[in-house]
Amino acid sequence: MWSVILSLLLSIVGLFLILIILLQRGRGGGLAGAFGGLGGQSAFGTKAGDVFTRITIGVAVVWVALAGGTGIAMWRESEGRYTGGEDVEAALETTDEQQAEDASPPPPDAREQQEDAASSK
Repeated sequence: MWSVILSLLLSIVGLFLILIILLQRGRGGGLAGAFGGLGGQSAFGTKAGDVFTRITIGVAVVWVALAGGTGIAMWRESEGRYTGGEDVEAALETTDEQQAEDASPPPPDAREQQEDAASSK
């Protein structure tokens, strides 16, 4: 559950980070020059470059934190820690009991039938 929410937030923050990077003033042409913009000018004024740089750094830090949190949430869910509140040890004990029942010898009637079938071949 948490991994889905964190993945969605990670995608939204990633798209916002791409938008902020594309809004930044190009230094020396770069991508802004490729689309016909001038390298040293910004549509938001001269001080906007410093603001966009700080916003970009902040959003990048949040994105990295979300990526780590999403990875941890997915790892925990894969181990069964957050799957509907089930106790993992109780589930494992149930599995062990089921395996013990499956490994028990067949009842005597079934053994006789198997021996009869084997001797008739």
